[in-house]
Amino acid sequence: MSLSDSETASSEYKPFRQISRDRLLYEMLGSAKSGDSKAWKVLIMDKVTVKVMSHSCKMADITDQEVSLVEDLFRRRQPLPTLDAVYFMQPIKENIIMLLSDMSGREPLYRKAFIFFSSSVPKEFINHIKCDTSILPRIGALREMNLEYFPVDSQAFVTDQDRAMEELYGNIENTRRVNTCLNVMATRIATVLASLKIAPVIHEWTYDAMCHDLLDMEGNKYVQQVPSKTGGEPEKKEFILDENDPIWFELRHSHIADASERLHDKMTTFMSKNKAAQIHQSGRDGGEISTRDLQKMVQALPQYTEQMERISLHVELAGKINKIIRDAGLRDLGQLEQDLVFGDAGAKEVINFLRTKQDTTVEYKLRLLIIYAIVYPEKFEGDKATKLMQLAKLSPDDMKVISNMQMLAGSSIRKTSNASSFSLKFSNQKTKQAARKDRTDEEETWQLFRFFPMLEELLDNLHKGQLPKSDYSCKNEPGAPVQGGSAKGGQRTQPAAANTPHSMRSRRTANWGRSRHSDDGYSSDSMLKNVSTDFKKMGKRIFVFIIGGATRSELRVCHKLTTKLRREVILGSSSIDDPPQYITNSPEDLLDVHNQARAEVGVGPLSWNETLAAYAQSYADKRIDDCEMEHSMGPYGENLAMAYENMDGTDAVKLWLTEKENYDPSSNTCKNDECLHYTQIVWRDTVQVGCGRSKCKNGWMFVICSYAPIGNIEGQRPY
Repeated sequence: MSLSDSETASSEYKPFRQISRDRLLYEMLGSAKSGDSKAWKVLIMDKVTVKVMSHSCKMADITDQEVSLVEDLFRRRQPLPTLDAVYFMQPIKENIIMLLSDMSGREPLYRKAFIFFSSSVPKEFINHIKCDTSILPRIGALREMNLEYFPVDSQAFVTDQDRAMEELYGNIENTRRVNTCLNVMATRIATVLASLKIAPVIHEWTYDAMCHDLLDMEGNKYVQQVPSKTGGEPEKKEFILDENDPIWFELRHSHIADASERLHDKMTTFMSKNKAAQIHQSGRDGGEISTRDLQKMVQALPQYTEQMERISLHVELAGKINKIIRDAGLRDLGQLEQDLVFGDAGAKEVINFLRTKQDTTVEYKLRLLIIYAIVYPEKFEGDKATKLMQLAKLSPDDMKVISNMQMLAGSSIRKTSNASSFSLKFSNQKTKQAARKDRTDEEETWQLFRFFPMLEELLDNLHKGQLPKSDYSCKNEPGAPVQGGSAKGGQRTQPAAANTPHSMRSRRTANWGRSRHSDDGYSSDSMLKNVSTDFKKMGKRIFVFIIGGATRSELRVCHKLTTKLRREVILGSSSIDDPPQYITNSPEDLLDVHNQARAEVGVGPLSWNETLAAYAQSYADKRIDDCEMEHSMGPYGENLAMAYENMDGTDAVKLWLTEKENYDPSSNTCKNDECLHYTQIVWRDTVQVGCGRSKCKNGWMFVICSYAPIGNIEGQRPY
């Protein structure tokens, strides 16, 4: 964690995501001009830089910079010798080779090449380009953009390393894997600083967090089924939930109950004020529609349709979330989770919940016990853990997850009285253990909104200059606090907060949704009220990076503290983790998807084998450099998969299972030899499996599952 020292009162202060967008559009695309300033150009990117671009800019933004075509560097491309090309790419050997192939020789693909690298370029690559004399006159620009991070919010970014925790703190003997992870992370963090010139298991009850926790979303993309215009089967339509969606921007950090009420109000207001909606409703009720009314309806129809579609989408999302909350009994579970964190519940309440809520899913029981293990690690010593496992009906593999979390928290026997430890700060001075202290200086308006991550306390103390030097020896000395108005060097003073009265609601109130008239600094009302704040009045940025994954709770805190401290808090992490991704893909998940397919054909279940898993992971690590789909030629059966983005183990198994339709049991043959992944999965004599996964340097995911005994033996049937 560090402070940006570059902002001054005279410089223009821009929000973090806007800086990324402006650099890409104006510093890169806008500057790529040759003789004809109005000439169209081609934008060429690799797999990583296209993701960088898509996280900051829309296609309309790109075309506004006279870009007529966006191309993949590694796809076959049509020669366009009359157009200039902008290359935005990583400085890696494969990309340099493709660049030289495009632009050298007698007939280059493009007129001129404006080359922008996403990070620092090794000197040997520059020399390699200089050695080709035919390409030098065709280079219009050669620059390091130093922009290789992925903004996921107006104040947050990731380095796209969702396995960083495992790679850095798992097998520490694998130094090559550790160094690769750290090098990528360091490079991408450095590009953030250059641009600025400077455990997620508890249920988070904001609209944003609930969408990512409970709904089937891919990043910020939600797929909604809409009625077909032709009257056929419902069609699928994709919606992106980001700052460009005004309803999402307003409600994302609101409590889900608050968001639901506001959406109801929005729908009611819209239907009462929109002329097209009134006429449409009148027609549905049997009223006669005049020609004049029809004309007004047609005029208002485009705006009505767009607004109605957007409001209906969010009403549907909130409705689905609330139904899941009711059906899964998440209110009781959420109450217990937060009571555990604040020391208001212990073993008795957890045991009672597990006994009375037998239908709670394995995932939710696992999440509850992870929290319990962190707050009460001594309860998992000896045979206590076994008894809890039996009561919760969890597998030994699930208990390994809990044991690992317990070790991260540390045993209570080893705890000292040092209250300034960076970990979870268990209080030994209280009768009850608690991982958090209730905040007595803030009004809480919504039940199940008590939880706050340690990041909030840490940043608050940093701002006040109260972090102990002994624990944070590398921190910068704090500047003067912030106050509205400008002062020399960007240093300002902040008035003391008024000692206003506040109310404390009951911890045990039965009504989980309270009044929505709140101004807590991070509700949507407060955020919207401060959106138009003059950024020149902001103090120095606070930059935070979390290794191993950040959560939606921490993202919410950054927005809240930006308003409270009058300093933009930028959150960076190796990934943004949502509970489903954090919990899933245990050996149990991989076994489930395998064994379901085997049960369909009457074959017995597989069991997990750690030796096979270690072999698979070792081979996956060897493929980090090239990501080649080459088999290990080892002693086991083997399935491989590779895909861009965040493909996990279960995704790979489901991909292999799509080959089922290619297998003909009557003749024991495959269509085009494309069923061998499937037949290995259901091979009767195979009884054990182990899987591994690695993220390659090119951003692709490599997944391998190893099987024993080996399947796909020629002349034999799988079952």
